Amino acid sequence: MLYLVGLGLADETDITVKGLAIVKQAARVYLEAYTSILLVDKERLESYYGRPVVLADREMVESASDDILAGADKSDVAFLVVGDPFGATTHTDLVLRAWELGIPVRNIPNASIMSAIGSTGLQLYNFGQTVSMVFFTESWKPSSFYDRIKENRDVGLHTLVLLDIKVKEQSLENLARGRKIYEPPRYMTVAQCASQMLEIEDDRAGGVYGRDSLAVGVARIGAENQSMAAGSLQQLAKVDMGSPLHSLVLLGRRTHDMERDFIREFAIAVDVFDQIWKRDYEGKQ
Repeated sequence: MLYLVGLGLADETDITVKGLAIVKQAARVYLEAYTSILLVDKERLESYYGRPVVLADREMVESASDDILAGADKSDVAFLVVGDPFGATTHTDLVLRAWELGIPVRNIPNASIMSAIGSTGLQLYNFGQTVSMVFFTESWKPSSFYDRIKENRDVGLHTLVLLDIKVKEQSLENLARGRKIYEPPRYMTVAQCASQMLEIEDDRAGGVYGRDSLAVGVARIGAENQSMAAGSLQQLAKVDMGSPLHSLVLLGRRTHDMERDFIREFAIAVDVFDQIWKRDYEGKQ
């Protein structure tokens, strides 16, 4: 049996009771280590689980999945995923491959950013399409997310923006030369995301969002030191929310007064928040 086990968002204790029992008895345990990260290292997990854990990077999962699945038709293999197992399409691919090999699969769900973002006080059924923001380069600044955000905005819905992480990535030069040399890990911040969004708005000039558009930045959701900040994109482009992981929510115009009251509690500047709300959001539901 292949078990896909969700780990939740923060530390080793977020695993479910059911998931922990599976990890303790499985023949092998892999930790998917590139679509997201826990806020603790592998050694903390191994200490808590009482057994070794193999890090599964992108190359292993996408190119050597048969190694992970080897023997799973006769014994149990646990594949650990930060958040919920089906938060990334890669894991759908792994399940399809297991089925092709006649290996049964069981999913053990857990909290993900898609559900935990409700801790901002924004109602989950007021969210539209989720988008991703990647690190820009001098020559590559993809903006397909802009169109999805516009679609959400046109019907007044919030947009959850997932921020890029770079783990075990090669530079273009090392990739071209076939050298297994990897860049240091990078994690996008709320400030970087807000700045890139304003850059694309300046370029596309569609009026989808601007410097005064309200948004909520979150960091380390689910951890004891989780942090939230509400304000304009201009304010958030300067905010320091500390260590990863970060996400951003663009406020839709259907925002309920109760949602407003909740996020106002962690406004960067309450007077600025109130001014923008009254001008651009009040009565627009």
